[in-house]
Amino acid sequence: MQKTMQKRKRSEPHTFEQRLEEHRVRLEDELAQLPEGSQRNSVAARIEQLRTAAELNAMLSRPA
Repeated sequence: MQKTMQKRKRSEPHTFEQRLEEHRVRLEDELAQLPEGSQRNSVAARIEQLRTAAELNAMLSRPA
């Protein structure tokens, strides 16, 4: 019996901006389901950090 090896199909790499956006959207979905409290505040702070990271990346990516 001969085994045939299948090549794994690699997904297209995501850009840094895409990963930031996807993570932010996931956290916003999580935030919508959390009750008031420290965990909600932590998630909200993380969302703000992701927004800041995206803005900084955009500024640094601009041609001089």
